[in-house]
Amino acid sequence: MNTLSSRRKVGYARVSTVGQTLELQIKTLQEYGCRKIYREKASGADAERAELRKLIASLKEGQSVVVTRLDRLARSTFDLFAIVKSITDKKAQFYSLAEPWTDTSTSTGRLMLAVLGGLADVERDLIRTRTSEGRARAIRQGKRMGRPPRITEAQRQEIIQRRSNGETLHSIAKSYDISDGTVSRIASGKDSHASRKKAESGQAPSPVVGKKASRNTRSHTRPKAHPASQEPA
Repeated sequence: MNTLSSRRKVGYARVSTVGQTLELQIKTLQEYGCRKIYREKASGADAERAELRKLIASLKEGQSVVVTRLDRLARSTFDLFAIVKSITDKKAQFYSLAEPWTDTSTSTGRLMLAVLGGLADVERDLIRTRTSEGRARAIRQGKRMGRPPRITEAQRQEIIQRRSNGETLHSIAKSYDISDGTVSRIASGKDSHASRKKAESGQAPSPVVGKKASRNTRSHTRPKAHPASQEPA
């Protein structure tokens, strides 16, 4: 790998923690002969890696991507395999200065890539298994799956009351940053929360509420007046 011309060596430096600097990595890569160095400052959870994407997009056949250590490139076997494969797919090579066995231009490096692929498959299966087991355990414990509701129970009651007072759907929706349709479903007892409560309690769904409905209810329940009976003369 040391015999590669500087023109064919492309460096990649990355830090993932606030306060860390790239200087030492850059110096090491420059000493190795990398003229072009992509510099990434990102959090460990940041999957965007804009500079890495630029690097891979610009790769030419015969070039080599060089890093100081493997953990500067990826945090998991799955990610490492995916990144290295994207490099070799462009007929370029990969090399880590701290791990010489990663040189994909050698038979040892190519074997390493094949092993990485197998380990990545195992890691993916383990993640899938843990996710499935966690979901099943949560369901057994009665925990609700999916996203948390955007509207709390107290807010639901406020929406129902405001709608019953005759306030428009749009006015209510705007104050909670939700759609008119969501307000309508909540007010009519047809939202997912109400349906779940109904299923849990076995109760009938809430009646449609609204100004018009309230008036109709009052008119239907008001007793009718009967004319006084007329006695025959």
